[in-house]
Amino acid sequence: MVNTTSNAKLIDRFRNFFTTRDFILHDGRDLRRFSVAGRTQAILAGVAVITVTFSAYGVAQAAFGAIMATGVAGVEVTPEARMARMQAQMSQMKADVAAVKQAAIVHAARVEQNQKIIAGVLSGKGTPAEVGAPIPASVEVKGAMAAEVLAPLRKIEARQAELAKKAHRTAQVRLSLTERHLRKLGIKPERYVAGGMGGPYEAAPADAAAAEASADAQFRSLFQTWQKLDIMEQTVIAIPSMQPVDDVKLTSSFGIRSDPFHGSAAMHAGVDIPGPQGTPIYATADGVVGRAGRAGGYGNLITVNHGKGIETRYGHLSKILVSANTRVRRGQLIGLMGSTGRSTGSHLHYEVRIDGAAVNPMPFMHNANVLDQIQERAGRLELTAAAAN
Repeated sequence: MVNTTSNAKLIDRFRNFFTTRDFILHDGRDLRRFSVAGRTQAILAGVAVITVTFSAYGVAQAAFGAIMATGVAGVEVTPEARMARMQAQMSQMKADVAAVKQAAIVHAARVEQNQKIIAGVLSGKGTPAEVGAPIPASVEVKGAMAAEVLAPLRKIEARQAELAKKAHRTAQVRLSLTERHLRKLGIKPERYVAGGMGGPYEAAPADAAAAEASADAQFRSLFQTWQKLDIMEQTVIAIPSMQPVDDVKLTSSFGIRSDPFHGSAAMHAGVDIPGPQGTPIYATADGVVGRAGRAGGYGNLITVNHGKGIETRYGHLSKILVSANTRVRRGQLIGLMGSTGRSTGSHLHYEVRIDGAAVNPMPFMHNANVLDQIQERAGRLELTAAAAN
């Protein structure tokens, strides 16, 4: 009964709303009157509602499709789309793993290479050319997986940076001592190495990328200093640094002297070391034999080119035991003492020349273990500096 009454009231309201309505229009000259019946109004209203409903549904479907296309909704429309998305995720994961793996390989190689450089500088064994330059940092790989995998290697690199600091100080001390030694012999280090290298050590910043860049710069500087040190030490090796005979006693020194044949003052370009005929004569440094034969007043002469513009001469020999253009080693037997050429008795005329100019051989004959001495002294200075800090 209640429903019937409510329905009757609703119908009455509907009919009252859609009653016949009169509309008056003015077209500028006349007035016109139109009447629209209630039934017609109801039909038009129904059509409008249906049209709006279908339009709204179409708009909603289009919007939903756009959302699906962009992946915002998080649920793909088709299984194929879901599979494509899974494949894309797998491909990205594989790429991430490959990038982390490559970064780990590069970091491990850098750790190994840097350790070789540190060991080479501190031990004095090997050369920069044999070890090779430090490996530069690769493109930084970010992400939780990369951080976890590379963390142990970064810890090792941080410890290596501290070792590089010590190695750099040691190399600088050895370089300074070697240059000082060369200057004492009248040799200018600048003629062998141009330009300055090295620089003070600076601690790496906290940021990982900046720390790697700083560590790279530190190892490059260390390597360059090692290269310069190697050149200086190779120069020292090329310097005649031992006695040409076992027992050295001079009968004539380097410089102005009274000529034994004319009695007048004359320049003596070497030193005369007396001894019995056949006394062994040794090469005083590594080098290549330039001349091995008769040479005027020198008699039987051997010249050895040691590189770096340094040459030694061995005159008045009774016998020559090496040939021209052959390599000889420091301490190698190259001839026997005699009295050939312009000589008054059995002796060795020994010269050291730098860029063709004769220099006093005596300072060169007391440096048999000069590199060992320099390295030992550098180690003592490093220990002193460490204790002071």
